[in-house]
Amino acid sequence: MTAEVSSLPQTELVTPHVIPLETSFALPRSLHTTAHLHLTFLETCSMVFVTTTTPGDSTASAKPMGSFVYAMPDRTSPTSTISTTIYTSPSSIEYTARIAKIVARRMNRPVYVGCSIDANGLGLTIDEEMAGLKKIIDSIMERWEKRMQPN
Repeated sequence: MTAEVSSLPQTELVTPHVIPLETSFALPRSLHTTAHLHLTFLETCSMVFVTTTTPGDSTASAKPMGSFVYAMPDRTSPTSTISTTIYTSPSSIEYTARIAKIVARRMNRPVYVGCSIDANGLGLTIDEEMAGLKKIIDSIMERWEKRMQPN
């Protein structure tokens, strides 16, 4: 008598090996504006989503998606990056592209960045905008470096 072997593969429940990181913080020099980051560090790329909230924001209304940009380091020139826009929202494309290029260069890997920050819509001055950008980049890189350290 021969035992019948099932041709269906067996499945095994496993926990996800990639857990997104979420953080929020007050933007410097921007009264009552909170930045929210959603970070996913994958094997070959990173994904970053950035948005802001203010106390007057309604929870019932959704914010627009913003822009979505792919950037990667230029292998022929370590000081530059290559980027392409996947989805454009005129109010946030410049800020999104800037974040994507800086993060790709610092991580030395491809990144996808989604961002709905409209610096003009928030009424930020150039100094406030640059301080916010620096804080966002520093927060992303801090999480990235923490992830790369052995426990």
